[in-house]
Amino acid sequence: MTTLTATEIDDLAEIVLDGVADGAGFGFMEGVTRERARAFWRGVADGLAQNDRALLVAEDGQGVCGTVQLRYGQPDNQPHRGDVAKMLVHRRARRRGLGAALMTALVEVAREEGKTLLVLDTATGGTAYRLYTRLGWQRVGEVPDYALNPDGSMCVTTFFYLRVEG
Repeated sequence: MTTLTATEIDDLAEIVLDGVADGAGFGFMEGVTRERARAFWRGVADGLAQNDRALLVAEDGQGVCGTVQLRYGQPDNQPHRGDVAKMLVHRRARRRGLGAALMTALVEVAREEGKTLLVLDTATGGTAYRLYTRLGWQRVGEVPDYALNPDGSMCVTTFFYLRVEG
């Protein structure tokens, strides 16, 4: 995607609210408002306009049900690297292979953009952790107390990388 409509921003905000309600830690805390989630996605839309990221979105009959981002903006000495961010799947669409499909598509986008190394971080032991392991991402290590879970408790975070073959 290169732009976001108001409807898509609303749908993406719903994914944020759904994830927080399910306890997923991806930058938002319990009590996040719909407007705060919309503001986040408007910022993503600004990033798309500046071509500093790619946004992949999956839809079902109810609207947007999954998303992932590839951030391009890197220091001058790291043009080959991309950061994976905000891989989110709405609860209504989980356990159907959507997360794997999004990540597979993201790797293809990275390849097309000339990225040869991808990195990401995720809560240790969670659903996304298992997905990345299954998809062949290499575990780098854990950092204790790296972030907060939506309920305010500390979260151990694992970092992963994936080499993108040409």
